[in-house]
Amino acid sequence: MTTSGAALREISFHYDPISPYAHLAFERLPEALMGHSVAVRYKPVLFAALLKAHGQLGPAEIPAKRDWTYRQVSWLAHQHGVRLDLPAAHPFNPLALLRLGLACATDDAPGDTNRFVTEQLFHHVWHGGQDATDPARLADLQGRLQDHMAQRGKPWSPPDGEVVKQRLRANTDEALALGLFGVPAMVVEGRVFWGLDALPMLRACLDGDAWFNTQWSAAADRPVGVRRPG
Repeated sequence: MTTSGAALREISFHYDPISPYAHLAFERLPEALMGHSVAVRYKPVLFAALLKAHGQLGPAEIPAKRDWTYRQVSWLAHQHGVRLDLPAAHPFNPLALLRLGLACATDDAPGDTNRFVTEQLFHHVWHGGQDATDPARLADLQGRLQDHMAQRGKPWSPPDGEVVKQRLRANTDEALALGLFGVPAMVVEGRVFWGLDALPMLRACLDGDAWFNTQWSAAADRPVGVRRPG
């Protein structure tokens, strides 16, 4: 993802492994960034907290939208050549996975998971069509992640400890402060790109497309015509 001799640009990839769109975007991100000198920070957040803060439901929580969501993500996976097996049950509580990921964070980047760890979380959910919350599978995942940290010579933080819980709270609070309302959300130089279908837009931004010099800010200046009562 990097090119020698160019200044490194930072992208934060905010995700929750519960989201199939985040899984798809994670898999396609390297291609979108190809040729650019970038550092990606993978930041787990609690998607449900973002939804609650904005008074929203997730797509799988809306009965009329649920079947379409699973059909669409299956089609998108087929279209993009990405493996995606729907888990045995969805939605589910992703807290255990989020905490396992942040148990692998290091002191110099306490809110980040590296790409290997992030991949392990997504594959746990979206490969094999199994129960993402099965205790035996979670124990197996924890063992692999602990081995990964041992091989790196890095400490492992207890997933149920206060340090890890605080990391997740801090990441989610940071996401809310940035105005994030969903996952995946990619942030580069203050601009937020939401969803798998935003990857070409992100690429254009990195390429220096002149559209961003005028139209990005102009879109936020549109007056509100009417508000529905809350």
